[in-house]
Amino acid sequence: MWTAERIPLLHAVTDDAVVARAGFLERAREVLAAGGTNVALHLRAPAASGRVLHDLAFRLMELAAETGSLLVVNDRVDVALAAAAHGIQLGRRSLSVADAWRIVGGKMAIGASVHDGDEAREAVAAGADFLLAGAVYPTATHPGRPGTGVRLIESVAHLGIPVIAIGGVTPERAGELRRAGAAGMAAIRGVWDAPSPADAVQRYIEAWQS
Repeated sequence: MWTAERIPLLHAVTDDAVVARAGFLERAREVLAAGGTNVALHLRAPAASGRVLHDLAFRLMELAAETGSLLVVNDRVDVALAAAAHGIQLGRRSLSVADAWRIVGGKMAIGASVHDGDEAREAVAAGADFLLAGAVYPTATHPGRPGTGVRLIESVAHLGIPVIAIGGVTPERAGELRRAGAAGMAAIRGVWDAPSPADAVQRYIEAWQS
């Protein structure tokens, strides 16, 4: 559903701490406005209730419509369907890609989080539309774990669907990831912990396109 030519090049992923911050929706508006069609916002908040995610998803869809950006809901297929999100992102704690396809196949893009070549090939075979692959570099999100390096991206970039690199991704690493075959990059802290998330989005995009 999402080709390498159409998938946003920057995926701004949230977590529980990010969505709990005062003014989150205003910062999200700024992030989406700064990136426009180049940005997909991933609503990820594992500890949040279904109701909280539902309300956030509906509001974020309104903001995405204003900017031409995309909204991807992580894990919760029900919330993604209710909000008519553009995509669903599945991880190890989610429904399988095959089960999600039976529910939403053709209605929205299905992303799969993968950590090695075997997981990537299984996800593609089950019907995933794109992959989030990582962690490519060491990251505070997964302390104590070494990154895979760009070899993970190189090993899955030929599977026929877009691959988004995640894990320790900075603007300075954009060129390396693009050369390795990534269709885009994802960030949590690099966007949301920046003094100006909107400025951070522009730096990521400029670095990728330069």
